[in-house]
Amino acid sequence: METDHQSGAGRRMIAARIATLLSELSRHAETNGCLTSEQLAIIYDQRWFKLFVPKQYGGLELTVPEGVRLEEELACIDGSLGWTVTLCAGANLFVGYIDPSVAASIFSERTVCFGGSGQASGRAVVENGGYRITGVWRYATGAPHLTHFTVNCVLEQRGVPLMDDAGNPLVRSFFLAKDNVRIIEDWKAFGLKATASHSFEIADSRIDESQAFTIAPERATFPHPTYRYPFLQFAEVTLAANTLGMARHFVACVAAIDKADAVQAADMAQNQLVKARELFLQVVDASWDELQRLGTIAPSQLQAVSDSSRALVHRCRQQVMALYPLAGMVAADAGTEINRIWRDIFTASQHSLLR
Repeated sequence: METDHQSGAGRRMIAARIATLLSELSRHAETNGCLTSEQLAIIYDQRWFKLFVPKQYGGLELTVPEGVRLEEELACIDGSLGWTVTLCAGANLFVGYIDPSVAASIFSERTVCFGGSGQASGRAVVENGGYRITGVWRYATGAPHLTHFTVNCVLEQRGVPLMDDAGNPLVRSFFLAKDNVRIIEDWKAFGLKATASHSFEIADSRIDESQAFTIAPERATFPHPTYRYPFLQFAEVTLAANTLGMARHFVACVAAIDKADAVQAADMAQNQLVKARELFLQVVDASWDELQRLGTIAPSQLQAVSDSSRALVHRCRQQVMALYPLAGMVAADAGTEINRIWRDIFTASQHSLLR
């Protein structure tokens, strides 16, 4: 019997014609080093950057289990596509922690797209009811099409770092419109090329308090449960789903190779991925159901989410590495689809949450 999570995801499956077009465009995106205008037009039309944005702002307002399943399918079409949508939709989730009067004017825009960095590599000087932001941050996925950049900064006042009660530097999150940002085009990774995950710089930009936010369940400004799902586990499950989607794509490419040993191994790998996927989604669904029932998720359940995310990623990499030698020279040709998928998977593997 189909669960609510499965039926919800099923209603949102990607139309075959859209999936085919996105797949065809992925080669051009790889060459260009960023998503194509045609891909972005589809993303805006499907509202994929707004997966977790409230419906009142034109978003899809998905649950976490629904979003995870859709992001898996996007990554199965193409790694850069899935990764970019996942990271940008995850940044747009911050709508749930921003003053609604401010969020309304920003997130009602069709092409709104937040993105940035979680590294606290900037400085925010407290002054006159606002802040002055300076710093350089790396790995802003989707940098060319971001409308707003998010940053973490260490707080300072009168030249002195502010500390919390434990004596640690105070760090706060902020968002700034793209006009305040200089993109540094330095994304040269051998995979996920079309994510255009460039660095960026902000030089002495003045912002007000409304552009600061705190990503925590108790600080949510909208009632939807998604904003009460802890962000660490949200990030872990969405990134793990990307690895799963890319691994499925890799296995399918190996299965299409006209070699008996490759086809047989791919079939075994597919079975392994199906089992790993089921276990992973069971834990994700259980955590969501607990949040729905109790309004919070127990630490033991959150640990299970983290553990299952890493277990899924490990199993995916394990299967891909076992299959790679059986694919022959086509897998080593940088111009082939299977090679691109391999490079995407092992570029994604360097994310700190997936190790």
